[in-house]
Amino acid sequence: MEPSLNDIDDMIVHEKMQAALEYQNEAWADGMADGIEPEIIADAAIAHALRETIRLHGESSAEALLDSLRDRMLAGEFSTNRTLQ
Repeated sequence: MEPSLNDIDDMIVHEKMQAALEYQNEAWADGMADGIEPEIIADAAIAHALRETIRLHGESSAEALLDSLRDRMLAGEFSTNRTLQ
């Protein structure tokens, strides 16, 4: 059975997300190597992401993103000690 266009689109988005995470990990490591505290790097990354979201999609989309992230955080998605079952 061949993958549908939706499956292919999902795979492309997943691959792009993986690449983006690799770029972010490299930038994080570079900042740490330059002596920038993790809290400052995190704050800058979040602020930049929000500015770009607002620029591209408007404030209501940024608010929806924040709501989604809050829900995901409270569900433990970003916890470092999270176990997948």
